[in-house]
Amino acid sequence: MARWLTKRNITLFSLLIIVILLSIFILPVSIPIILAFLTALLFEPLVKLTESKFKWKRNVSVMAVYIFIIALLAVSIYYTVTSLIGRLIQFTKDAPDYLNKLSNVWIDFQSKLFLYTSDLPDDVVRSMQNGFNDILLSFKDTFLAFFNSDKILSLASEIPSYLVSFIFYMIALFLFMLELPELKKMIFRYLSEETAKKVRYMIVKLNSSIFGFLKAQLLVSLVILAVSFVGLLFIAPKYALVMSLVIWIIDIIPILGSIIILAPWSLYQYVSGDIALGTKLAILAAILMVVRRTVEPKVMGNQIGLSPLPTLIGMFVGLKLFGVFGLFIGPMIVILFNTAREAGIIKLNFKL
Repeated sequence: MARWLTKRNITLFSLLIIVILLSIFILPVSIPIILAFLTALLFEPLVKLTESKFKWKRNVSVMAVYIFIIALLAVSIYYTVTSLIGRLIQFTKDAPDYLNKLSNVWIDFQSKLFLYTSDLPDDVVRSMQNGFNDILLSFKDTFLAFFNSDKILSLASEIPSYLVSFIFYMIALFLFMLELPELKKMIFRYLSEETAKKVRYMIVKLNSSIFGFLKAQLLVSLVILAVSFVGLLFIAPKYALVMSLVIWIIDIIPILGSIIILAPWSLYQYVSGDIALGTKLAILAAILMVVRRTVEPKVMGNQIGLSPLPTLIGMFVGLKLFGVFGLFIGPMIVILFNTAREAGIIKLNFKL
């Protein structure tokens, strides 16, 4: 027992306890800071390229890259918001037509129901009518529960919190970009030469993994774009290009993705009486879900150096622990562990 109580083992055990405590209590509320740090690492090569290309000082290069990031965000938010407002205005104009169509569909459905049930006993007809009324009431209650004022007010009350987090993210991103070399020097000051060599190896691996992760997300999204475009060419050629682009953009939302577009569209077609088109859209939504859940771990594993199974496990555990951002944090933690093991910082040489 005494041979395990070395200074090195005690230090490693203490660090492990600290990391676990930080992961449980600090990490979930520090996501904007962590994302800012990762973003700073991501743009570090661009800052260095700007320094060498234009012979600028680091603070000037950081300012130029930071302004470029803000401009990119501003343009993206502007076009997204204006497009969304335009779609909402158009929807309010078309809403009466949609309601009239739904009313006509319901009246037609009732007339057909009366025609088909004219020869049935009154009790059976009343039972069927009560069943349909219960279904409609259930849809109504679900709709009202989803769009009730309490939920809308709760969502609206979270907006200031998101804005504060976004402001902290932007400030932290600028400071990290500015102070990244000093942070590296400060960290390496407390490391021995052997440990510093291992940490540099880990940093190189993590940088390549982050770029690989982004590349994997791009490749998966392009697969989704191709599948949705080909599917819509057969289902609804008139809207194939526009809707496949919309699905491609929306698909970056984890878990839901393309379902946000295809599920309401399919449901509307069912209600409108076009059962065939509604079924085709539902099948396309299912195919896109299967493609993403199947292709994503495989592509990510190839790009970030993990096999599909650890990638999938990391994504699932990260989702459960940290929510949506856990889909990205989980694989990064697995990569960090693997690189630390490859560098020799973590050693698992034991047998049971």
